[in-house]
Amino acid sequence: MSRFIQGNSVQIMSTFPNKSVDFILTDPPYLVGFRDRQGRTIAGDVTDEWLQPACREMYRVLKDDSLMVSFYGWNRVDRFLAEWKAAGFKVVGHLVFTKSYSSKKAYVGYRHECAYLLAKGRPRLPDNPLPDVMEFKYTGNRHHPTEKPVTSLQPLIESFTHKNAIVLDPFAGSGSTCVAAAQAGRRYIGIELLPEYHRAGVNRLAAVARAMLQPAANDAYLPEAA
Repeated sequence: MSRFIQGNSVQIMSTFPNKSVDFILTDPPYLVGFRDRQGRTIAGDVTDEWLQPACREMYRVLKDDSLMVSFYGWNRVDRFLAEWKAAGFKVVGHLVFTKSYSSKKAYVGYRHECAYLLAKGRPRLPDNPLPDVMEFKYTGNRHHPTEKPVTSLQPLIESFTHKNAIVLDPFAGSGSTCVAAAQAGRRYIGIELLPEYHRAGVNRLAAVARAMLQPAANDAYLPEAA
């Protein structure tokens, strides 16, 4: 079964068994104090006290010889890399998602998103490796102020996991990773702290479940031990 849970991801992950998820795909707060034109904000986006415990929990719950893909704020990369490596992850790749629009303009127009590919142990290589530069389709940010397109996430899940794998997103926002996992035929666990984004994700996943004639997610779940 798949679940989309509302709450603190570090606390919730601490209840999971060791080595219980197959893949992590997540878009954590970038530590930049983001606020969109509608005034929407993201929890944990100003201070980084959550970063170290979250990285340690993600490493603990990920199975051996498995991968994590994490988006990050490019101007805070030193903080992210330090905590990923301290937790035990190895950097094995970097992904760039090109936009057809500038999300912000300063010295340059910011027209890409980026993510690191991180390994626990020695994961097997995919049969047909993805390119490390891919398209990022504008979502309109209807459900979440930094919503990632399912069309960019689903190929990652399909490339780095097997059918029926458990995909974890500890910073799930409005559930894009979970939608991508469901559409790829994988199980998912999404965790989102803020109730308004969690509600948006529940509604999205219910719509996907109806379209796929599958049971909708609910909150009463802990993963089985590996």
